[in-house]
Amino acid sequence: MIETKNLTKTFDSFTAVDNLNLKIESGEFFGLLGPNGAGKTTTISLLSTLLLPTKGEILINGQPLTRNRPDLKRKISVITQEYSMRQDMNMDEIMEYQGRLYFMPKKEIRRRTEELLDFCDLLKFRKRTVRKLSGGMKRKLMVCRALLTDPEILLLDEPTAGMDALSRRQMWNLLRKLNGKNLTILLTTHYMEEAQSLCGRVALMDHGKLEEINTPSGLIDSLGKYTVDEMLPEETKSHYFHHRQEAIEFLSGLTGQAALRETTLEDVFVERAGRHLSPS
Repeated sequence: MIETKNLTKTFDSFTAVDNLNLKIESGEFFGLLGPNGAGKTTTISLLSTLLLPTKGEILINGQPLTRNRPDLKRKISVITQEYSMRQDMNMDEIMEYQGRLYFMPKKEIRRRTEELLDFCDLLKFRKRTVRKLSGGMKRKLMVCRALLTDPEILLLDEPTAGMDALSRRQMWNLLRKLNGKNLTILLTTHYMEEAQSLCGRVALMDHGKLEEINTPSGLIDSLGKYTVDEMLPEETKSHYFHHRQEAIEFLSGLTGQAALRETTLEDVFVERAGRHLSPS
């Protein structure tokens, strides 16, 4: 389990994370959502010990996480937004280099490499250098590298940024399989469809503060399960309803072009972001 208690990070007079209190259960797929500058990436950096808290603490299974706890740090792997791999190395070399950093035996590195490349459907590309890989393959290789040490927690900061639609769906399927093996996953993403599809619970953040934790369906229900989009000359205005019949009655009373659909997590995000994520 991951727990943060009053976790705070300031840079001079700027507070990036402000008294964050989270509990993420073992085996959970959890999402951190919020607009740019909400504090999501800073939170990931704190959880990975790349940054140190200004105050507060992080607990892993009840034990304080610090840079002096390699046993706890080994339980955590991070995949960042940037491709952080040498372009002239092939997949086997990338995995071997990572394993050596953690003083893994050569036989164990080879065994895990074979297992992970097969799991991610990359075996046939193992001798291809990083610079010749597609964006989706690079992301999959980053997942393999992160899993080499058999972590219990995977931190993902915008893992599908820049991917095409097909590669993104393939990554979703991969992450579902990993979570099905009881890997705890913390995800930040700007793709609301991604969070709605993958996460059991999500936290809404803004200006470093935690605003709400709920399931995607719970957030959608709070706004209204049904949406009527009214196409006006200058904008599309969305109206939300808790009952389908109410939405149909409203739609039938409109004279212009309009459409009825189910509400999505993106609707919730747009509505909340428009009000600076302030509770209604």
